[in-house]
Amino acid sequence: MNRLTLKIVAVVLMALALGAFTAQAKDKKPKKNKHEDLSVNPLAGVNSKQPDKELYDKAMLALKKGRYDVARLDLQAMLNTYPDSEYRMRAKLAVGDSWFKEGGEAALTQAEAEYKDFITFFPDAPEAAEAQMKVGDIYYEQMEKPDRDYTNAQNAEREYRSMINMFPDSTLVPRAKQKLRDVQEVLAEREAQIGLYYGTRENYSASIARLQTVVDTYPLYSKSDQVLLGIGDAYAGEARITQSSPRFQGAMKERLYAVFMDKAAEAYAKVITRYPMAPHVEDARDRLVAMNRPVPEPTPEAVAENDAEERSRQPLRFTDKTFDLIRHGPSVVEAVHVGEPSLDDPKRTLAPDVNNQNLALMNAASAVGKPATPVVAATPTGVNEPPRSDQPSQAPLQLERPTDSTGLGVQVVSAPTVDPNAVVKAVGPVSSALPAAEKPAEAPDQVNDIKSGTTPATVAGTKKKKADLSDESSSKKKKKKGIAKLNPF
Repeated sequence: MNRLTLKIVAVVLMALALGAFTAQAKDKKPKKNKHEDLSVNPLAGVNSKQPDKELYDKAMLALKKGRYDVARLDLQAMLNTYPDSEYRMRAKLAVGDSWFKEGGEAALTQAEAEYKDFITFFPDAPEAAEAQMKVGDIYYEQMEKPDRDYTNAQNAEREYRSMINMFPDSTLVPRAKQKLRDVQEVLAEREAQIGLYYGTRENYSASIARLQTVVDTYPLYSKSDQVLLGIGDAYAGEARITQSSPRFQGAMKERLYAVFMDKAAEAYAKVITRYPMAPHVEDARDRLVAMNRPVPEPTPEAVAENDAEERSRQPLRFTDKTFDLIRHGPSVVEAVHVGEPSLDDPKRTLAPDVNNQNLALMNAASAVGKPATPVVAATPTGVNEPPRSDQPSQAPLQLERPTDSTGLGVQVVSAPTVDPNAVVKAVGPVSSALPAAEKPAEAPDQVNDIKSGTTPATVAGTKKKKADLSDESSSKKKKKKGIAKLNPF
C-alpha cells in the first residue's frame, strides 16, 4: 500500500511540474530581434527599406559583434554614397563609437578626432552633447591613480566642464556632473597627499599652499576635514618654529606666535562650521580646546548640507581596497554624489605667495611700537660733496677766465707794492717792471751747409786717396798661384 501511494504521489508531482512548465512556455515573451535593440541601434525601430538605412543597420550589427573595421567600412560607404541621407549624423557619430569601443591609445585618439569633427559639423544637433560627453569619457577611461601621471585626469575635467557649459540643457548633464565629481576626487587626492607629505617634512609653506588649493578648488573632496586639519597643523608648526628661533626678539616672537596660532585656530574652526558631520570634526574640537580658543557651533543648514554629502558617499569596503591594488585606474568609491562640482579653477595658492605673506607678517610685527620715520625731502648735494644715488646733484660750477690770464693756464701776478714803514726791506730791485722779452740769437751756420750757386772748396793740406778695391769682392775669378793651382775647388 505504501508503494502504491508513493507511485501515485510521484505521478501527481510530475503532472503538476509538466503543467507549470507548459504554462511558463506559453507566458514566455518572444525573443527580441537583435535589430530592435534600441540601446545599440537607435534607428532600428524605424521601418525603412531604403539602401542608406540598410547600410546603417548592417554597420550597427557589425559594431555590436565587435567587427569594428567592417562597421567603419559600411558607415563610410553610406556617408560617401548618400551624403544627403537623414542618417548621416548618427552614422558620423557611430564612426567615433567604433574607434572608442575598439580601445587602445591610437584608437581612442582617432575617436576623439571623430567626435570633435562631429561637434564642428553639427554644433546645434542634440547628438553634439553626446559627442562631447564621449570625449570626456575617453580621458576618464585612461586616468591613472592619484600618485601617478594626472594628465588624463586634467583633460577629463576640462572636457566635462566644457560639456556642462556648452550644453546646459542636455539630458546628459547629470551624468557629466557625476563624472566631474569623480575626476575632481582624484585630483584633490593627489594635491592632498603632496601637501600632507610636505607637512611631515616641516616644509610648512609648501604644505599650506597645496592644501589651501584643495580647499578653494575642490570643496566636495571626501577628506576635506583632514585637509583643513593639515592647514591648521602647518600654521601651528610655523608658530613653534618662530618661538624657538633666535632670529627674533622676545616681543616680536610673541606677536608672530599669536598671529600664526590665530590662523591655525581659523582652519580648525572651519572644519566644525563647514564639515560638522565629517569623521575628524572631534579632532578639530580637541585642538581648539587645547589652544584655549572658543569652539564654534555649526548652523543647521551646514549640518544638513554636510550630512547629505556624507550619506551620498559609498562606504569603502574590504573588496574595494583589495581590488584597488590590482586595478589600473583610481578608485572613486568615496566620491560625493550630491552638490555642484567646481566649474572654474580659482587661482592656485603657491609656496612663494605663502612666504611673502609670512614676510609681511614679520615686518608688521617688527614695526609695532616703533615711531613712524618722517619722510625727509631729498636735498641736492653741495659743490665739493660726492654725488649720492638718492639725491640730485647740482651742475658743476663754471669758472670764469680772468682778464689778466695769458691763455695758457698761467695768471700773471703783479708784484706787491713796497711798504716804506716795513722793518724788513725787500731784497732785490725795487722796480716791479718786468724786462722785455729778448729775441733769441740766430743759430750759427752749419759747416756742412752749402749755399746755392757756390762750389765746395777743397780743404787745404789734404789729398784725395785712390780707393783700394783689392779687398772687395769681385765677380771675376782670381787666378790661382803656386800649389793652390792643384786644388780643383
